[in-house]
Amino acid sequence: MTLLKVIVLAIVQGLAELLPVSSSAHVVVAEKLMGLDPSSPPMTLLLVMLHTGTMFAVILYFWREWRALYFQSAAAFRSILWLIVVATFLTGVIGEGIVKVIERTVFRDLPHAQIEDLFSHLEFMSPALAAAGVLIVIAGVLEKRRPAALGGASRDLDSRRAAVIGAVQGLCLPFRGFSRSGATISTGMLLGIAKPRAEVFSFALAVVLTPPVVAREVMRLRDAATTGGGAGLGSVALLTILGAAVALLAGLLALKWLSRWLETGRWYWFGIYCLAAAAAVALLHRAGY
Repeated sequence: MTLLKVIVLAIVQGLAELLPVSSSAHVVVAEKLMGLDPSSPPMTLLLVMLHTGTMFAVILYFWREWRALYFQSAAAFRSILWLIVVATFLTGVIGEGIVKVIERTVFRDLPHAQIEDLFSHLEFMSPALAAAGVLIVIAGVLEKRRPAALGGASRDLDSRRAAVIGAVQGLCLPFRGFSRSGATISTGMLLGIAKPRAEVFSFALAVVLTPPVVAREVMRLRDAATTGGGAGLGSVALLTILGAAVALLAGLLALKWLSRWLETGRWYWFGIYCLAAAAAVALLHRAGY
């Protein structure tokens, strides 16, 4: 891991974060093309630290909307806090459940294997991208055909809909390529929530989810360094922090114009892109990456 490679990966993450095309998949593919191992502890820590950088960019960008929606009163804050707790609880239960099932079945003969070991396998990323693409296309097409239900007069974001969104987010966590934002926003749209509201809620969930994911990867890197299987903790940590800073700046630049593009009524285009990306990743896998 060199500084130049970290900067390139941070820019990729920052530019792709807001788009529902799986920024992590783009980073993983870029890592593979640069000869890096996406499943190694330093690289998985870098991935979540890049997400941390863009998380702060998202906070800065969406803060006014969150303040207007969620902090206008104590009642509004309690309401959204409850919805976030419900969604995040379902995310944890389903996501961790899938992780445990995979580790005890796919990795049953590898006692020290973890879900992150899948991150270097493009053959799993391709169908995940395709699944996200199909979901986004369906939501986008229905938005065009039923604008009153999916884009105009919207239904409230209640506990049941928050739970469904959280459950879908849990399905995304173990798989690189299954775009978290694309899946959760599309699910919200299919539930009748206006796309801007679904987008704001989706990124609020991301802010809550990122710290525990970072903590998990820090512990994983610490364990690898302790057993001699990882790089020096200090140098790797410094590079990942620098990467997070670059990702924050790149994310802020991208957010200036990407958010407006999301509201042009062409949501399904991102699904088509994910399907094309799935095909490209499958070709890269066949080429030996």
